[in-house]
Amino acid sequence: MQELPASLAGHRVRTSRLQSVRVGEVRYAPAKSIWFLGMSGAAVAGGLATATFDAVLLFLAATTCVLLLGHSLGSHRKLIHDSYQCPKWLEYFLVYCGVQVGLAGPLGLMRQHELRDYAQRLPDCHDYLRHGKPFWLDAWWQLNCELRLAHPPSIAIEPRVAEDRFYRFLERTWMLQQLPWALAFFLWGGWAYVFWGTCARVTAGVFGHWLIGYFAHNQGEMRYRVDGAAVQGRNIRFTSLITMGECWHNNHHAFPGSARLGLHPGEWDPGWWVLMLLRRASLVWDVRLPRDLPARPELEALRACSSRDRPREPFIEAPVAAALSLRILRALTGTRIALWQNPDTTRLRLHMNGTIVRGLPALCLALGQRSGGARMLALCMLPIACAFEKTRTALEME
Repeated sequence: MQELPASLAGHRVRTSRLQSVRVGEVRYAPAKSIWFLGMSGAAVAGGLATATFDAVLLFLAATTCVLLLGHSLGSHRKLIHDSYQCPKWLEYFLVYCGVQVGLAGPLGLMRQHELRDYAQRLPDCHDYLRHGKPFWLDAWWQLNCELRLAHPPSIAIEPRVAEDRFYRFLERTWMLQQLPWALAFFLWGGWAYVFWGTCARVTAGVFGHWLIGYFAHNQGEMRYRVDGAAVQGRNIRFTSLITMGECWHNNHHAFPGSARLGLHPGEWDPGWWVLMLLRRASLVWDVRLPRDLPARPELEALRACSSRDRPREPFIEAPVAAALSLRILRALTGTRIALWQNPDTTRLRLHMNGTIVRGLPALCLALGQRSGGARMLALCMLPIACAFEKTRTALEME
């Protein structure tokens, strides 16, 4: 029987079948699809027809508020991870703002998050839970469908949340919670405010949540690696302000219970900034940081690197866990090409003359730099390497 990581011992997801997160069917979810397509259709058609400067400002202000106060501080850092403590009225206010994002009710959002989090920490899970399909297929799945597992595990939400009457009310009425604000916006500024303040805001919240989630599990920087996990979180640099710090997903995978997501210099975290203001006002306390969390034996810190670390071209960029060791790569490529071990990449890459070549073709071209004889050998091997790479890419797309 497979042994669970120690960090999953107290997880909300409980199952005796670790295969239960692998076997299932993705099915079209009419209510979910109509909700998103209806909001996005109204946002595009109505928003373009009624766009005004003040309506767009309303969209920006409302979206910032619900993402910062609601999704990041309320739903994610407080309700799901309980990474800080605050008065009950403030918790209710922040979670209510989180419902305004339009993703789900508080209990439904917790169940979605916990199932995905649990599955991603295991050695394998369903592609739906790992964002494992190509871009557009994953978009269709996540925005219009739901996963029906053959043997769904139980998800035990603590009574403090599950039996809370306010949260249960929000769970039953989370879609309807948009109506009071839509009415207020209509009375304030007409249909332009409704389309921009409600429809466009919900569309941006739902679509943006999927978009960042897709890249945060497929592409980006890594400072930490969780050994044995099906999915590694990625840091999506340059999106910290629009995601309120939620883009530092590799840090979050490493330290899920930390209230601070931007852990290193230059990692801006607006959610953390607001938490510090609230703590200074004595509205927040017992804020948890990585040093306050239990040690994780499966967590491995990787060497931090940046573009400044790169050698001059030509050079080979190799993953930390490369199929070929650096010693073998050096023996194959010789000394004319520099080697750079980069924990932020998952593929072998050759950087030469401003061009990037990946996989086996990269190895062939690097081999050809050794000598005239090696160049002839590389030219003979290159068509086979390209065919192999094309096949590999096609299999990944299926």
